[in-house]
Parts: sequence; C-alpha cells; structure tokens
Amino acid sequence: MSRRVHSESPPPRSAKRAKMEKLTLESFKNGVVLAPMVRSGALPSRLFALKHGASLVWAPETIDKAILHSERVVDPVTGVVSYNGKSRAIWTTHPIEKPYLIYQIGSADPELAVQAAKTVMQDVSGFDLNCGCPKPFSTHGGMGAALLTNPDLLCSILTALREAMPPEITVTAKIRLLPSQEDTLKLVERIINTGVSALTVHCRTRNMRDRDRAMIERLKEIVEFVKGMGKDIAVIENGDCLGAEDAKRVREATGAHSVMIARAAECNPSCFSNTPLTDIHETLVPAYLRLSKYLDNNWSLTKFCLSQFKSSHTKPNGKADEKRVRESIVKSRSFDEVVDIAGGWTGEEDFKEIVRAIEAREGKLHDEAEPSTADAEVVGAPGQAASTTTPSTSTNQSSLSRAVEAKSGNKYITPPVTQNPHPPASGAPLIADVQRTLPVLISGKDPLTPTPTGPTPLVMPVL
Repeated sequence: MSRRVHSESPPPRSAKRAKMEKLTLESFKNGVVLAPMVRSGALPSRLFALKHGASLVWAPETIDKAILHSERVVDPVTGVVSYNGKSRAIWTTHPIEKPYLIYQIGSADPELAVQAAKTVMQDVSGFDLNCGCPKPFSTHGGMGAALLTNPDLLCSILTALREAMPPEITVTAKIRLLPSQEDTLKLVERIINTGVSALTVHCRTRNMRDRDRAMIERLKEIVEFVKGMGKDIAVIENGDCLGAEDAKRVREATGAHSVMIARAAECNPSCFSNTPLTDIHETLVPAYLRLSKYLDNNWSLTKFCLSQFKSSHTKPNGKADEKRVRESIVKSRSFDEVVDIAGGWTGEEDFKEIVRAIEAREGKLHDEAEPSTADAEVVGAPGQAASTTTPSTSTNQSSLSRAVEAKSGNKYITPPVTQNPHPPASGAPLIADVQRTLPVLISGKDPLTPTPTGPTPLVMPVL
C-alpha cells in the first residue's frame, strides 16, 4: 500500500457531517442503492455514487478473519480511515459516507462475524451478511451462497449480529433465489424473524450467471409474503436494473421497496441520477483519477475500476476517445503517468464538491424511485417517467429500457448489459490467493462468462 507523505501544514477543519445520524427501517425504502462489489465498490466509486443520488452504499464483501487482523489508521489530512493489512489497505472509508454506509461481511461463523462487526462498527451505519455470492472465494469456506443451503448457520449469524450490535446499527442480509419458490419463502421467513432491518434478493439462483435473465417476476410474491408477516421490512430487488430511471420499471414489476444496482454502477457510478453522465472519459474519469490520488486509493484498484467504465456518447468520436483514454490508463503504472488525463491534481476540490452534494441531499428520499402513494406497491408507469426526461438529457439506459418494453410489452425483459458484478477477489491477508484474469481490453475475451468451448483465459499474478 502506498504511504502518504504528510506536509507540515495543519490539517483542514473537519468536513460538516450530514445530519442523518442513524439508519431506520424507512432508510431502506424508496431508494436506489449501490450493490456490494469486490474491487468495483472502492471508496471513490461509493463517493461518486452518493454524489449522484445513491440512497445507500454497500461496501465490498470483506471476510471476517481478514478485518480482524487489520490496523485502523486515520489519514490526518484527508480523514480517510484505512484498515490496513500487512502490505495494503483491506478496506477504506471516510466519515462523510458513514450515514449511508452498509458494511458487508463474509462469514460462516457467528462469533467471527460479531468480532469483525465490532472491529469496524465505529465507521459504519449497518452490517449486511453476504448470503448470495456464488464465487469460489466466497463459498469455499461456507460463506456467501453456501449459506443458502445451511439456513441454521445463516440465521444464527444474523441473530448473533443483531444481539451484539446496538439498536442504531442495522443488520441486513443479501440472498439469492432458491430453485423452489416454496423453499425461498421458507428461508425468507426465517431470515425476517432474526430481526433484520431489510432483505435484498438477487433474483437469480446460485447457479445462474449474469448472462441469464434475472427472474424478477418471482420477487412480487416474496414482497407480499413479507408484508403478510406483519413486518415493516424493506425488500430490495437486485438484478438487471440499468439505473435510476429503470428502477421504476423494476419496482412496478416487483413491488420492491428499493432497487440495488451492481453492473450499471460498475460501468457508470452516476447511473443513480435521472440524468447520468455521458462521455464519462471526459466528464467523470478525470475527476475519478484526481479524487483517487487525493484519497491515496491504491493505483491498481483505481485502474481496475476505471477499466470497467463506459457510457453513451454525444460526440462524433466519443467511442474512439473513450477507448484511447481507457488504454492509456490500463498501460499506466502509477498516477504520475495519467496526469494529462486527470488535468492536474486538484482532488481536494473534487472531494469538497462531493461533500457539498452529499450534504445538500440530506433528508431527501430518492424522488425518482418513490411510489405515487405511501402504501402503493408500484410506481409510476415507465411512460410517465419518460415524459419527465427531455430528449437532450435522455440516456442510453433510460431510452433502452423504454425501447425494450415498448417492443416486447414485457417488464421482465433483461436489459442487454454484459459486465460482471463480481470481479476477482481482493487478495487481502488471510484470504486464499486467487488468480486474476486480464481485463477484457487486454485479453480480448471475457473469462468471467466463458463458453463451454472457449479457450482457457489468460491469468496474471495478484498485483
């Protein structure tokens, strides 16, 4: 991990904290939230998501044992809080995101989960148990989607967390659908009865991948089931949502209280806005670089996140320019080699702008996701949503969503998005070392979604 050389100048005054002190059951409703994504959910990405309207942000899954052996360090200049391993930061955060931050734990042991939660509880507002990730780095120790077939252990971890945490800290879970709807409802009932504040359902089964259509039509029965339990618990949909505008389609089809976005946010963290940025190689990438350097974000992690970015273009050569910028970043070995793209290192100003944006939205729900009435189970029709967006600000996400529905009449159609929301593992201390695949830009193939007859993907050592 790079170490910042601090100047002798006194640190600036602490940024004004947002007024929202703790999360409530209502905090998980009427929102569009950032999904937990290994590597892609880095601190700069979370901050930009909040700036552009994300109601809440989930931190990437961190294995319980990894965080237990870390050292908490606060940067006196930026305020960044780092939980450092032997050679790099395992996880970083900043106080400005705390009121909106959910920390996701990877665990298969109630005691270790509680220890991990107590280690970071001063820096987060809630904890989420990963019960859905199907990747080997999560399931090999009985964590992630492996918990779906061990409901006793799953619920014992949630119960232990709820009992150990103070009431102002929320406990939630993120699961996948089971093959049987009946079994899914039985599992949901047990999870709700542990005292969770919300439940996120990734509308795919453990064996399904992102190229498979999310079965969001199954979620409506789950939402009705939870409501029938007499629990005022938010059910959050995850799977095949393109952004804030498309969240209306998802909520109308499912009755979900909120929508969680992974792949679209990985491509463009501004997707939480009704008017997400276009030409992001000009409108977002430079600011992302500046902010990452200012916050001392790991260069390899920064480069990975930027390599996933893509957006629609408004200029004739936009696609070619985006490719050129991406290639330059991928080939670079440090921040110093991308100064021309960043346009100078003024990350402190970018950070202040984010702080102002977060503070300005304090107390506001995500308007574009709210239903028309307090008790409504659906939101305004996509056609109504489209009428609020002028042609000059219409994006590829919203227009694509409307085009798909207009053509098929089916709100359950999966939008054509190809990026994988589960990048390779973090390689943090005490986590089994996992080989990394080369980015698609370099390898020319997508090894995360291979075909049965495809060639063996190239691999590279952990950076």
